[in-house]
Amino acid sequence: MNLNHIRDQIIGVDIEVPCLDGQKRKYVYLDNAASTPAFKSVLNCIRDFLPYYSGVHRGTGFKSLLSTELFDSAHEIAGKFVNANLKNNTVIFVKNTTEAVNKLAARLGLERDDIVITTMMEHHSNDLPWRKFAKVIHVKTDSMGYLDLNHLEDLIKKHYRDIKLVAISGASNITGYINPIYQIAKLAHGYGIKIFVDAAQLIPHRRFDVLPDESDEHIDFVAFSAHKMYAPFGTGVLIGPNQFFEKGDPDIVGGGVVEIVTLDEVYWTHPPFKEEAGSPNVIGGVALARAILQLQEFSMDYIADHEKKLLEYTYNKLKKIPDIELYGDTNNLANKVGVIPFNIKNMHHALTASILSFEGGIGVRNGCFCAHPYVKHLLKLSQDEEFQLISQIQNGDKSNLPGMVRASFGCYNNEDDVDRFVQMLERIVKNDYQGKYILNQHTGTYTVQGFDINLKEYFPFHPGKTSYDGKHYPESA
Repeated sequence: MNLNHIRDQIIGVDIEVPCLDGQKRKYVYLDNAASTPAFKSVLNCIRDFLPYYSGVHRGTGFKSLLSTELFDSAHEIAGKFVNANLKNNTVIFVKNTTEAVNKLAARLGLERDDIVITTMMEHHSNDLPWRKFAKVIHVKTDSMGYLDLNHLEDLIKKHYRDIKLVAISGASNITGYINPIYQIAKLAHGYGIKIFVDAAQLIPHRRFDVLPDESDEHIDFVAFSAHKMYAPFGTGVLIGPNQFFEKGDPDIVGGGVVEIVTLDEVYWTHPPFKEEAGSPNVIGGVALARAILQLQEFSMDYIADHEKKLLEYTYNKLKKIPDIELYGDTNNLANKVGVIPFNIKNMHHALTASILSFEGGIGVRNGCFCAHPYVKHLLKLSQDEEFQLISQIQNGDKSNLPGMVRASFGCYNNEDDVDRFVQMLERIVKNDYQGKYILNQHTGTYTVQGFDINLKEYFPFHPGKTSYDGKHYPESA
């Protein structure tokens, strides 16, 4: 296995994009923590499958039988990828990790006085769904952004009678820290508490094993998303014990979730069918399965080793650039996935990201990355500053929206990508950029004067001219 082979499997890795100076440059994509490009093998698999595509589970025609077999096999492949015992656990397909967490929160039978322990570093998707059903307590992080395990243990000792779940990310989408999930699982299980791991940021980068059900370190529930695993076709996965999904009503009802219905009663079927109402995303399931097989072919160990070397290479260069502010631990990289949060001193994070894009052809992300409390903690914002910002935002002014710039690697990124990125940052720090950038205070984004990108030229999806004009999106979109 070598990196050139992996890069050859990435759709769009050599595509060129327009830049402000009129030139087209090969696009450097460093926003993989948000969503990855697709594997060619995944697209080829879908193309091969589409002539046979059909509705699943009750059709008797050949195409339906084949589609059903492939879709059901995709569940099995996803379960085996994390070494789940499929006799005792079910694999449920959803749209993404966010839906998986919402489903689990709705199906655990939580009551308002129940407690879910989560952490300050969580993506909103592993925080807000729990707030709908129970009392949520957040584990603190230290000044470097690491999880405070002593605080976690103190919370469990104090509240264990009421704690129904510990919900934690496998890896942070901000700092990239890989949490000690097995240590946490053992601690929780010692008090009879189950653990859920949001593995969306971890599973594309590291080998993941839920461990045997009887292990003290077993991961009871896990969720992840195909769109972060090189199969962006609308599928997510939730895996957990059958018993939690056999009892009670499904959170979404309709076709496919019942054994029989009368005018007065409903008899639910068994998971995973009970939890996958309506016509499922068969294409997405097949795509996920093929992506998993591709990752296994590459070897997760090879991916982890390559990523560590790329992080070392990048940090060595970034630390030499004046006025680059790096967040979190920049030295202990073995226990960190390929995510680098940073800012340029005295420059708005949105401006940095815009210059990288419009003048460098480099795609990153900026803002708070759906983890507002954690980002504000790392930025060391005071409570007064936070209250002031909230007031400004509520009044429609996002000019001072706090945040960072995030560069995030996929398994295919290489040193050439890093060199392009670093060279452009060096120019920005020296004010060696040509555009006049205009802040939209209502969106907190920057556009560049005189650069009108005709998006229809690149992908004519509908009539009329389509251009980038600083459209308004939620901050965390």
